[in-house]
Amino acid sequence: MDITWIIGHILAVGIGVSLGLLGGGGSILAVPILVYVMGRSPREAIAASLFIVGVVSLIGLIPHAKAGHVSLKLALTFAPAAMVGAYAGARLVELPFISDTIQLVAFGIVMFLASILMIRKKRDAAPPQAASHIAPKSPSLGKVLLIPLEGLFVGVITGFVGVGGGFAIIPALVLLGGTPMKEAIGTSLLIIALKSATAFWGYLGQVSLDWSIILSFTLAASLGTYGGAVLSRRIDASHLQKAFGYFVLAVSIFVLIQR
Repeated sequence: MDITWIIGHILAVGIGVSLGLLGGGGSILAVPILVYVMGRSPREAIAASLFIVGVVSLIGLIPHAKAGHVSLKLALTFAPAAMVGAYAGARLVELPFISDTIQLVAFGIVMFLASILMIRKKRDAAPPQAASHIAPKSPSLGKVLLIPLEGLFVGVITGFVGVGGGFAIIPALVLLGGTPMKEAIGTSLLIIALKSATAFWGYLGQVSLDWSIILSFTLAASLGTYGGAVLSRRIDASHLQKAFGYFVLAVSIFVLIQR
């Protein structure tokens, strides 16, 4: 067991903490760790991250579900289109002109855009929480129809560059679905798990996978996601979103410079 293996798995715990606490950011961390620390090819790293983040999101979902912070109705509105898009995005990489470099540059660009969204997001983006006896305002029909369209778009991105898309799913659930932030985070984990599964299915047969690394990373990240989910009950994730955004911005610049 060398130092690189140890560092990679310590960082893998951070993948889980990000998913459990913020409802996203796992793939944004997983792909660079697998490529630049563990020495995997970009395509293999993307496929592996889909499995890791999918399983870890499912595990991290448990405490959120127990706390009642998962909306099955919104998940069923968003997830089917996202799953179709994720599988399609994974199959797109079979096109002859799509190289590892193109995928990694696309990944870096998505990271950069995600970081800007995280940094600029206002804390008051979520609907204000009224008194407990007042029912939350239902989203309009137009907003409800936009949810699966965004799901399809985010799904394609997931399949093509391996990004789970929590940074886009959560604002969609909050702004379009009218759901509170904590519920959006929990629901996001369910959606990420479902579309990561279909995207990973799309990669099977395209790349050779090192299952020893995939399973050990999944275990390390699972430990982190449970801790992140527990912390989410005590910490307002919006306070950490901006700091995480600056970190993602730095990593995105590193990825783009490297290519």
